[in-house]
Formats: sequence, structure tokens, C-alpha cells
Amino acid sequence: MKYYSLNKQSPDVNFEAATVLGQAPDKGLYFPETIPQVSKELIKNIENYSNEAIALEVISPYLGDVIPKDVLEKIVNETVNFDIPLVSITDDIFSLELFHGPTLAFKDVGARFMSRCLGYFAKDSKEKITVLVATSGDTGGAVANGFYQVDGVEVVILYPSGKVSSVQEKQLTTLGNNIHALEVDGTFDECQQMVKTVFADVELNKKIKLTSANSINVARWLPQQFYYFYLWKQWQDKNNPPVVTVPSGNFGNICAGLLAQQSGLPIKHFIAACNVNDTVPDFLRTGNYQPKKAVPTISNAMDVGDPSNFVRIMEIFHQQTDELKKTLVGYTITDGQTRETLVSVFQDHNYLLDPHGAVAYHALQQYQMQHPGTKGVILETAHPVKFYDVIEPLIGETVPVPETVAEQIRKEKLSTKISADVNELKNFLVNSR
Repeated sequence: MKYYSLNKQSPDVNFEAATVLGQAPDKGLYFPETIPQVSKELIKNIENYSNEAIALEVISPYLGDVIPKDVLEKIVNETVNFDIPLVSITDDIFSLELFHGPTLAFKDVGARFMSRCLGYFAKDSKEKITVLVATSGDTGGAVANGFYQVDGVEVVILYPSGKVSSVQEKQLTTLGNNIHALEVDGTFDECQQMVKTVFADVELNKKIKLTSANSINVARWLPQQFYYFYLWKQWQDKNNPPVVTVPSGNFGNICAGLLAQQSGLPIKHFIAACNVNDTVPDFLRTGNYQPKKAVPTISNAMDVGDPSNFVRIMEIFHQQTDELKKTLVGYTITDGQTRETLVSVFQDHNYLLDPHGAVAYHALQQYQMQHPGTKGVILETAHPVKFYDVIEPLIGETVPVPETVAEQIRKEKLSTKISADVNELKNFLVNSR
């Protein structure tokens, strides 16, 4: 399998090069030259497959022969060795819980897969690889955990000061060792732009071997397809595929879902559930793609005004907006609606959503009002405890804290404060080696 840059100005590369580079030299995102079709046998009899076997069959065509099969099997087994259950909330709304991994967030799958791939690629290299990543919340913790003490890899995480939850901050700032957290006086979009600027700096890249662990990296993005196959494995009404609602910020997760659908997975429709940072829903309504300055919300991981992965979504649909609209609809949900939904679902159905899940739930309800009889699934992307400071005042109860999180909360925060100035970032990268 080869990967090409969506800017079409760089040479095609294999999976290893796409992973190590992160972003193409022409600043474009990498995209697979073909979308592999999964076997009809897998779709028809998916209940008979283990989660590990499903993941291996889905991901293998994207890697080709860059990783030996026995090594890839081990990587996959370590990536998906936790539950991803489908839970019923009402008769027609279900939750796919993606928060049972080590950092209680959906990004554990992609981060664990990528870290192990990169560790394999770096094992014979004399030069350390520096993973540079911007986070609006959960990416940081998942990447920190996934890459912690991986030989040959240093990790630098940028996050916007005061704009991630207290639990998220502790998860990305308390490990130390090869994990370095930079607390940026700015927004996530500014953090992301700094990362993109550094990757485009030819001279700096001659000095430091850089890659990214954001969902712009194919090794982070592609394994997110697994969730959707596990959803189908647990879906009871195989004659009536579900509508799937994805809380969307940088659009890597829903992009992976759309890729899985295009590879043969039966999904009836996708809903991009956004907070007021609704660049994509606005585009789907008006046909005008206009990036916006990110606005802080209580669903902070979705506070993205210029989502990187939307260019991949357009590529999946061959730049045909009308074709995309047949599969994807977007909704804009306010903080007020998010709070009301979180409280009502807890009171009426005894199910505790996190703010991102509440955005998805409200969007799915709106869709179901317009399409009566539809059964749908929300992707619950983070454990509610990660947002206890938002949730507890709303429900008047304490959110139970898993022991792994309680231990991290007690640890000392280790971070370096910088301004939203790319030169400060460059100085850190050069001087911290």
C-alpha cells in the first residue's frame, strides 16, 4: 500500500515512511492510494471473530509488508486488549463506550497502535524520533501513556493552558521520563498551527527527526476504524444498520468511520455532532467552508475551528460535496443544550454521559425527530470522570473516580509554559535534546 499527499506535491511513500514523517513534505496529509474492501465473510459472520482478529484483518492491507505478521499480531493484541461495549440507553439509542482503555478515552486505540508501530520502526535507528503533538484534551493523555518509556522516542505535547479539564491535564503532565508537556498560552488551533509550522521547517527537520501523533498521522487515524467494526459485531438488528453519531472536533474519528463504511461496513448514515465550533456543519448547510477561531466550550476536545481531517473526508468522497451529503449530516449543539441533555439522560435513563457524549446524544435526538423510527448509536468518547468538574454541579452527585485516575490526580504536574510563538517551540525542541 502506498500513501500520497493530498497536496499532490510529494512522492508517494509506504506506511512506515508515512508514519515516521507524519505529514508530507508539501504539508499535505497522507491518504491511502486505494481503500481496501473487507471480506463479505467478515461482515456476515463478524460475531464469530475475536476483536483481535477483526482488527488484524481490517488494518493489514494498509501496512503491506512493512511489519512482519507475527509482530503486527502482537501490536494489534496490545492495542485492543480492553472492552469496547455497546450499551443500550433507550430502545432506539445506544452508546458505544470507547473509554475503557488506560486513559479512559477513545484515543487509546490509535495512540497504542501508533506507539508500537513507531517503536518497531525506531528499534534499529541510531537517531531518536521526536513525536510532536497538539492536544485539545484526550490526545495528550493517550499519547503520553502510549509512548511512555518507548525506546528511541521522545514525546513533546502542546496543550492550551486552562482549556483542558483538570484530569486531562494531569494525564498528560505527570509521567515525565520521555514525555514533555508544553503549556501554551493560546488556543488549540494555535497549538496545532505551531506544530504544522515546525513540520514545514526544512532546516529544523534536518536537525531533529520529527513525527506527529495527532490524527493527521496515518498510524493514529487508521486504527480508529476498529470501533465501527466492533459496533457492527454487537449490533443485533443486522437487517437495519444503525445511524452513527460521532462527537467531532478534528474529524479524525468520524473520518475513520466513513473510511470503514467505504470499505464495506454497513452503516446507514453518519452524524457529525459539533459544539458551537461548527465549521463542518456550517459547510454542509451552506456549501461554504470557512475556518473559525475556536470558542471555548464544556466539550473542550471538540473546540477546533479548522479541523485537519476534513480534507481526508472530502478525498474519500472524491471532492463531491453532494455525494458526501448523502452520507453525512452535521448538527450544532450549544453548551446549554449539552448541560440539559446530560442531566435529562442521567435522570430519565440512569446513564451518565460526558459532555462530548451529550453533544452526540442531542444531535441524534434531533436527527430522530426528523427521521422517526431510526435507531442510532452515539460514540461515548471519554469517561465522565475526566469532566467531573463540569458534571458534578449539574447532577448533584460525585462521579466515581477509577483508581488509575485517582493516582494520577495526586501526582505533581510537570509542564513548561510557553507563549503561542513557534520560535519558543523550536528553541525547546533544539535545546531539550
